Parts: sequence; C-alpha cells; structure tokens
Amino acid sequence: MFKNKSLSGKNNICGEKVYEIRKRQNPKMSQRQLAEKLQILGVDVDKNAIQRIESGQRFVTDLELLAISKVFGLSPNDLLSDYDF
Repeated sequence: MFKNKSLSGKNNICGEKVYEIRKRQNPKMSQRQLAEKLQILGVDVDKNAIQRIESGQRFVTDLELLAISKVFGLSPNDLLSDYDF
C-alpha cells in the first residue's frame, strides 16, 4: 500500500529546511513569529503547527509552502531542494 511519507518517514520534505532557514534569520525568527507572518498572509497556522511542520509530523499544503517561501523571500523550490526520490 502506498503511503504519503518521505523516504525518512516524515510527512513533508521541507520541514528541516524551514527550520534551518528560520534559525539563520538575523535576528533569529521564532516559530511564533513565523506563524504570525503566515497569518498576515492569510494562512491559518499557529506556533504548534510550525513545530509539527519542522519536525515532519505535519503535511504542508501547497498554499502553505508558497506562503512560507514568500516570508523568507525564496522560491518554493528552495524549500524542496536536496530531496531525491
């Protein structure tokens, strides 16, 4: 049976990248701050959702991926790079 998980068993392939980029911000951006910026863009997520995304426990919708990339000023592909099927 097919399962919608990455090779590592996580529910998304962008979570680790989101974490890395968020921590590299100057000053560092908290999970709450990222959630607030996404809410301003109309994406309904909270700090707990960001934590679950970063740990791979939560699926990420295409709308969320676009909004996250916009917050960081990146292309969505930048959040998906380094993944091989």
